[in-house]
Amino acid sequence: MVRGTLVFETRLPNAQRPRILLQFDRGGAWPFHLSLQAIPGGGLILIVNQGGSVLHQVLNVADTGRIDTLRLSYAWDAPARAGWLALEHDEREYAHLIEVEAPSPLRIGDLRMLFRDGPHRFTAPELVYFALSSEIEPVGPMPSLHPETPIATPEGYRPLSQIRRGDTVIVASGEAVPVLHRVSRTMPAFGSTRPLTIRRPYFGLRQDIQAAPAQRLLLSGTEVEYLFGRESVLVPARHLTGGHSVLPARAGLTATYAQLLLPTNEAMVTAGALAESLFIGRLHRKPLHLAASVLAGIERSRLPDHGRPSHHVLRAFDARILAEARVA
Repeated sequence: MVRGTLVFETRLPNAQRPRILLQFDRGGAWPFHLSLQAIPGGGLILIVNQGGSVLHQVLNVADTGRIDTLRLSYAWDAPARAGWLALEHDEREYAHLIEVEAPSPLRIGDLRMLFRDGPHRFTAPELVYFALSSEIEPVGPMPSLHPETPIATPEGYRPLSQIRRGDTVIVASGEAVPVLHRVSRTMPAFGSTRPLTIRRPYFGLRQDIQAAPAQRLLLSGTEVEYLFGRESVLVPARHLTGGHSVLPARAGLTATYAQLLLPTNEAMVTAGALAESLFIGRLHRKPLHLAASVLAGIERSRLPDHGRPSHHVLRAFDARILAEARVA
């Protein structure tokens, strides 16, 4: 396979010694070895050894604070003699990107065996999933709403999939703002990208909607003002699970998400609720990250500068406090 992407999602084990998360070995005239290890202090080691061509990379994550789940992507494009490693987690705005020069193509037979159980492969319980794509998969800001999610426009609700650049949508302020771009992506329906069902009538919804765990809702009310001293806050859907309002959705092996890019990261009226549009921060100032993103190919001058999110974003602990206050 001359180009593609391997994605690994894992929890970091609480261990004092190096811990193997995934190890695969295949012998023969052209032996192949792949391993992913966790090291004490917060780090990962990825080793890919194919017939003497070795990729050995240490990725430190100790500076990212408390971590529940990490996602590591290895993308290679042998004809272009380019590739990269990207380390992501949900509390970090940008991926940790490392360029890989002149990556070797990987044999399809080795990759097929990697996904078969047997004595040639070991996986630790902390490994949530690993996946393979024949394309160079983007990293960074990702779409997070089901493509058929109803979005309010001046003409009424329309499915997200039917909204185009130049159309207008209704945002939290009641204004109509222009759509700069619509993006979509198909991802593994596991772990941090497993679909969630956000149920009506919670959060003002008129119908159930599906979203990725990272999708943020704009919440307001007396509890928000009392607890946080703000009119509104953004809360990731993953922090709202555990009750009746947000539940795991039924899904296959993959899930497709879409999202709209707006000028100032406004929250859109979404089936009655307020859902954040695509937040890209200052992606236009990071050429490498832009080239690896779902917005690759768009001129930097045509991208907005979002700076920080439009509202304060709650972490898991504060989101639980808010949820308890709303139930009480």
